[in-house]
Amino acid sequence: MKKIFLIVIFLIGLSVNAQTSKELVGKWQLVKWTKKGKEKSIQEYYKTDQVYQVFKENGDFESLVGEETHKAKWKLSKDNAELTIILVIMPVKFSVDYFDANKRIITTPQMGTFEYKKVTE
Repeated sequence: MKKIFLIVIFLIGLSVNAQTSKELVGKWQLVKWTKKGKEKSIQEYYKTDQVYQVFKENGDFESLVGEETHKAKWKLSKDNAELTIILVIMPVKFSVDYFDANKRIITTPQMGTFEYKKVTE
């Protein structure tokens, strides 16, 4: 359960540039992780650099870490300032620091700040 919680925690938050849920839909790769002002190693922590979040229009969410997939639900607050990932009955909230069509930066007090880039396949 601790591992699942950490995976969900690593997953997001945003202070938005008028973006909406529509722009969030898609696949996003974790490219930078900072905690207490120090950059953390994605490769060392997750044992892979293939760390993604996939947001679907129907509110479904997938966290992809290497070959592992974890399913959840997501919702973005009406003011686009808070992203919530709901794993079973446990909601994890992220503040949205920045969000545009290609880049997303989110923060949670427990795990730090995560920067994602949108993946076009």
